[in-house]
Amino acid sequence: MNIDYEKLESLFELASLLSKQTDFSEILRLISSRIASMFNAEVASIVLINPHTQETLKTVMKVEKKIDEEKYQFLETNIIGWSMKNKQSFLSDDLKSDSRFSSDQFKDISVKSAMCVPLKYRDNNFGYIVVLNSNNDSVYNNESLAILEKTSDISAPHISNVQKIQEYFSVSLSDESILYKYRQMGLLGKSEAFVGLLQGVEAAARCDVRVVLEGQTGTGKELVARAIHKLSIRSQNPFVVIDCGAIPENLMESELFGHVKGAFTGANHDRTGLIIEANRGTLFMDEINNLSMEMQAKLLRVLQEGEVRPVGSNRIIKVNVRIICASSMSLSKLVEEQKFREDLYFRLMVYPIYIPTLDERKRDIALLANSFLNKFSKEQNKKIEFFHREILEYLKSKHWAGNVRELENFVERLVTYAPQSVEQLDVSVLPSKFRKSIEEFTAAQLNIKDISLKVSVQEYEKKLILKTLEESDWNQRKAARKLNLLEATLRAKMKKLGIRRVK
Repeated sequence: MNIDYEKLESLFELASLLSKQTDFSEILRLISSRIASMFNAEVASIVLINPHTQETLKTVMKVEKKIDEEKYQFLETNIIGWSMKNKQSFLSDDLKSDSRFSSDQFKDISVKSAMCVPLKYRDNNFGYIVVLNSNNDSVYNNESLAILEKTSDISAPHISNVQKIQEYFSVSLSDESILYKYRQMGLLGKSEAFVGLLQGVEAAARCDVRVVLEGQTGTGKELVARAIHKLSIRSQNPFVVIDCGAIPENLMESELFGHVKGAFTGANHDRTGLIIEANRGTLFMDEINNLSMEMQAKLLRVLQEGEVRPVGSNRIIKVNVRIICASSMSLSKLVEEQKFREDLYFRLMVYPIYIPTLDERKRDIALLANSFLNKFSKEQNKKIEFFHREILEYLKSKHWAGNVRELENFVERLVTYAPQSVEQLDVSVLPSKFRKSIEEFTAAQLNIKDISLKVSVQEYEKKLILKTLEESDWNQRKAARKLNLLEATLRAKMKKLGIRRVK
């Protein structure tokens, strides 16, 4: 058997992390997230069996592309069914040609290989772990299954509590106290996706390990990183930020590791690198996906050895730094494309946290927009206190490609254009380009509502006429009298609504 040392190290890290967790839902999220990254999975699921009803509840970690959940649930149910019936783990390197299932059973699902292992505690099955992958270059084998079984062995004791499983089936995840706590740090929201994010932040802060934040540009990754640092044991030490996408490649080594005087042209004095500046604290590396392969190798050495050598120096400096990194691109996909080192990926991917887009947390838009309105109104010495309903509806319905950052910039521009004295921001006080866009949206919404009302009235009218005709044995004169209509009017309505007697 070939030993995959990166995956083994991930197992040890997972065991250490789970020993520090107290929140049941976060334990489930952490396990499924780690499994997804370890096996480069499209979907990694933990399926729990409700101890009282025997129904199932699924926690899914989606990686990269959107999925048809109904199709995947069908696939998952079949795989788990096979594992339950045969009382053993399941492995397939090609599901569509797997003789254990009918030839066309999974024809519409783009999954290549799959694994399923039971979650056992004291010889009792209380759930299953399912891993699915559509990548032809990353097919699962017996070694993969052995690692997944070890993962299950490590995870099972932490999620086997019958009472906790039952609570997870019935208790809401929302927690008002956690929302208030993070509101003070600038993290605003109340949606389910946002609460899930905060639970991840809360758990990551308790563990002094590396964190990877993955999410689209503008979702607030730096705010999340600052919150993790502020709540960690390193909070009294430096929090240092570097944007790996904003620094030229030839300056990156000096920026991170520092340099000595005379190391290169223009090095007129010694400079301390950001890693050394962050010693005993946290270094937040934004857009780490922009690091060159050469710099990735040098960063890997820092993580392995805990030491830095400034450019042009022979002196080794020991450092103790927590790395939190962020990427707007999937690091696992970059590993597949050989644009990111796999060994560095596994070193960094100790505690992954996904940052939801604004489209995934629509419920939070009004809260965020009002917060930005208050902020910019004060900064610009204006009296604006609230949005007109028309503008707020526009903000809540608009697609924000740039996420929270785009919404913030948009609100700032609205406040900038508003007169000094107004208290309510409405369409009338905005420049024509903004006014036109919002008015077109409002008109479209009213049209949709109008169409909806007309359709509802027509449906009711059709049902009433049909019922009256049936009660009158389709005698139109008699039905018209009951409906208080002229017979000619009734016939016209029947023609318009497509009503005819079916013999």
